[in-house]
Amino acid sequence: MKNLILYFIVLICSGLQAQEVHEALRYAQENLSGTARFSAMSGAFGALGGDLSSLNANPAGSAIFLNNQAGATLSRYNTKNKATYFENSMLTKTNSVDLNQAGAVFVFKNTDSKSDWKKFSLAINYENTNNFDNASVSAGTNPNNSVAEYFLSYANANSAQNQEGIELGVLQNYYYEELNFADQQAFLGYQGYIINAIPLLSDPLNDKNPNITSYETNIPSGGNYYHENEIYSSGYSGKLSFNFATTYKNKLFLGINLNSLFTDYTQSTSFYEDNNNSQTDGLRSLRFNNEIYTYGSGFSFQIGAIAKVTNAIRFGFAYESSSWYNLNDRLRQNLTTRGFKYGNPPNSSLSNTSTDSDYDIIYEPYKLQTPGKITGSLAYVFDKKGLISIDFSSKEYSNTNYKQQADFRSYNVNSKLKNELSNASEIKIGGEYKIKQWSLRAGYRFEESPYKNKTTLGDLKGYSGGLGYNFGSTKLDFSYSTSKRESNQSFFSQGFNDGATTNTINNNLSLTVLFEL
Repeated sequence: MKNLILYFIVLICSGLQAQEVHEALRYAQENLSGTARFSAMSGAFGALGGDLSSLNANPAGSAIFLNNQAGATLSRYNTKNKATYFENSMLTKTNSVDLNQAGAVFVFKNTDSKSDWKKFSLAINYENTNNFDNASVSAGTNPNNSVAEYFLSYANANSAQNQEGIELGVLQNYYYEELNFADQQAFLGYQGYIINAIPLLSDPLNDKNPNITSYETNIPSGGNYYHENEIYSSGYSGKLSFNFATTYKNKLFLGINLNSLFTDYTQSTSFYEDNNNSQTDGLRSLRFNNEIYTYGSGFSFQIGAIAKVTNAIRFGFAYESSSWYNLNDRLRQNLTTRGFKYGNPPNSSLSNTSTDSDYDIIYEPYKLQTPGKITGSLAYVFDKKGLISIDFSSKEYSNTNYKQQADFRSYNVNSKLKNELSNASEIKIGGEYKIKQWSLRAGYRFEESPYKNKTTLGDLKGYSGGLGYNFGSTKLDFSYSTSKRESNQSFFSQGFNDGATTNTINNNLSLTVLFEL
């Protein structure tokens, strides 16, 4: 009972595990999703409207509809990750199928012919803004660095993380669940014999805490550490939009969205290291497993306008607010090691040890605010035969921040978000041409990296195309989109900074069925 009470006290006081920049970006960015028509034109609908997914680009778009309409979209996702780690490359593929979009719009015409407000519309639309089903595997021989540096960075004093060194008694006499995240990582390394304590002769006049101990690695020196890193993720982020829009003299269209946000994300990682640098001393191999489950909800809003300058030319403007998320994390960790001289007295044969969190550690809920976005759009419609549309968006990613968590301050995550992220622009170009009942569509999009260094996550380039057929009261649309991006992120958050360079290609197929009501 004493340990159980202490467990809950520590959770309340210690706060969440260390969050990182790329984890915040998971909720600050959206994939190209929505109806097949929207995807085929790369989402360039800010000045067009008339499509259920156009509400995500500009909420004024529902006022363009002439009749009530409902539809749903089924998508197949294919992701290819080519990960290169010290000149060794591995290809991993992931496939999934999901209901990507579903919604309806209802148009109400004003029967008062003298009124300049000709109609208004109500719409509800759900979109799967992110599909997290993914896998990446990398392997290679690191000539210099061991993952022991990760555990040492938490055990020893780390001024960059505003972190003091760990007392030896903490690692010897406490349970895993009684510790905060930083101490947990040091605990795993010590109990798994990856790091050893170095006794210090303290001077009480110069040492504020004489109980603090320094630690050193138990991994044999000499380099040539063979590494394997596996990352598997699943889940989604979704947006349910409640829309209202109206039109003034059929020239100016105004709209607003109230968005309810959802997320459910699971990531499992497994890191393996071995070496043959010693036959009689130190660790020979280890496997470090992590599973993090994040879930929560949020809110955002959008406002927008479309101006029909002439029958052919349209301008659009939209503002999307910050997204305010309430998130929860559950973490499970396991470390298994194999090496010589375990125990007291040490032995001369290979021994195994395993350190486990035993069950999910449930951390205190936290809040995340992601940045807003401004979009300007231009469209040209010619003779009801075709159109071309351009959207330009800007988002200040450095405004991303975590709120109400003491642990975030101790790890300086918000400072890292400010220092590492910047403003990023996105351009989308889409076109459509009609031949009787057929519609031919194509699009292009370019999205700048949100990172200042442009290498942690590179720029994105994407292409799309599709077909549509109008049966009258029913429409059938098909699209294909592809995008490519390179990333170079460390396997771990600190200490051990090596990682794989990953080229990611996303291929999506979507099929939409639309009905006039």
